[in-house]
Amino acid sequence: MEWWNSFWNSLSSETLLLLLIPVISAFVGYITNYLAVKMMFYPLEFVGIKPIFGWQGLIPAKRKEMAEIEVELVLGKLLSVEEIAGRLSPEEIHKAIERRLKQVLKRIVNDVMEKSAPTVWAALPIQGKNLVYERIEEDIPNVVTKMVEDFQYNVSEIIDIRELVVSHLVANPDLINEIFLKSGAKEFPFIERSGLYFGFLFGIPTAILWHLFPLWWILPLGGLIVGYATNWIAIKIIFEPKRPVKFLWMTIQGMFLKRQKEVSRVYSDIIEERLLSSKNITNAVLKGPGSDKLLELIELHVNDAIERYISIAQPYFALGVGTENYYKMKKMAIERLFKDSEKYLNYANQYATGALRVADDLCEKMEALTPEEFEGVLRPAYQQDEWKLILVGALLGMGAGFMQLYFVFGG
Repeated sequence: MEWWNSFWNSLSSETLLLLLIPVISAFVGYITNYLAVKMMFYPLEFVGIKPIFGWQGLIPAKRKEMAEIEVELVLGKLLSVEEIAGRLSPEEIHKAIERRLKQVLKRIVNDVMEKSAPTVWAALPIQGKNLVYERIEEDIPNVVTKMVEDFQYNVSEIIDIRELVVSHLVANPDLINEIFLKSGAKEFPFIERSGLYFGFLFGIPTAILWHLFPLWWILPLGGLIVGYATNWIAIKIIFEPKRPVKFLWMTIQGMFLKRQKEVSRVYSDIIEERLLSSKNITNAVLKGPGSDKLLELIELHVNDAIERYISIAQPYFALGVGTENYYKMKKMAIERLFKDSEKYLNYANQYATGALRVADDLCEKMEALTPEEFEGVLRPAYQQDEWKLILVGALLGMGAGFMQLYFVFGG
C-alpha cells in the first residue's frame, strides 16, 4: 500500500478537485434521473399556481388520455365485451346466487303483498303462502337463465366498459400510477441507476475540458449536458430498439420490450383485479348509464313470471286486490328486485371472475402484440411530454454545475 499512499500524496489539491468532477457528475446524473422518475408520477394533483407555476406528475396529469388509450388497446384490439359476457353460464350463475336470491325474493314477496294487498295476504293461510314461495323458487332457474341470456345479447347497451375504465382511472390517479410502476418495475429503477453510470462517463470529458480550458461556463455547460443526456439516453434504452438487433455476440432490444411476456402478465393481472373485476362490472351494470336497460330486462321477465304464477287465479286475485293495486304490486316487485340486486348478484362474483378469464385472455393477446403495438401499452400518452423531464434534468444539471463552480472551485 505504500505505493498508493505515495501516489495519493503526490497528487495536488487541484488534481484531486479535477478528479471530483466525474464523481460529482455521476451524483448529478443520478439525482436528475431520480427526480425525473418521481416527477412522472408525483404529485398526484397539481401543486402550485395554475397553469404554469407548479407541477403535477405527468402520468396523473394525463390520466384521462392514458385511460382512453388503455381502453382502446384493451377493448378495441384485445378484448371483446360480447365475447367475455358470452362465457357466463346461466346455470352456474343460478347456482352461485340461488340461496341468497331465495331469501331476497321471500322478503320482497312479503313486503310487496303487505303493502299492495294486505287483506288478501293476511287472510292467506301459511300453507298458501308457502305454496307461493315454492312456485316462485321452482321458476327461479328459468327466470335467471332468460335474464342472463338477454343480458349477454344486450351487454353493449347495458354496460359501457369504456366509461367504466376511463371514469375509474380518472377518479383514482394512484391506480394509473400503479399500472405504470408495476409494469415498469425494472425499467424505472434502471433509469435512476443509469444516471450514475452515464453521469460519470460524461464527467470525464468535462474534467478534461475544464483542465485544458478553465472557463467559467465549462462546468455549468457540462452539468447541463449530463442532466440532459442521462435522461434522454435512459428513456431511449428502455424503448429502443423496438426489435431485437444483433451486435457482435449480443442481442440488443429496448428493456421494456424485451420483457413483453413478463410485463403482459403483470399488466393483465392489474387490469382484472383493479379495473375489470367482476365486482366493478356488477357495480357498473347496476349503477352505470345502462342500468335503465337492466331495469327493462327485469321488468320484462318479472312481469312474465308474475303472470305465470297467478294465471289460473288471476281473475279472482285481481278482483281481491283491485286492478290498480295489482299493477302497483307488479311495479313494486320489479323496483325492489332491482334495488336489492346487489344483495344476490355479488354472490356470483367469485364464479364470474373465473369464468370471464379477463387476465389470462388479455395476457395471451398482449404477448402476441408486435413490439410497436406493445410499446403503446405504456408510452404514447406521456411521450409528447418526455421533453419536460429531459429539460428539467438539463436545468438541474446546469444548476449543479454552477454550484460546483462556486463551492468546489471557488469560481
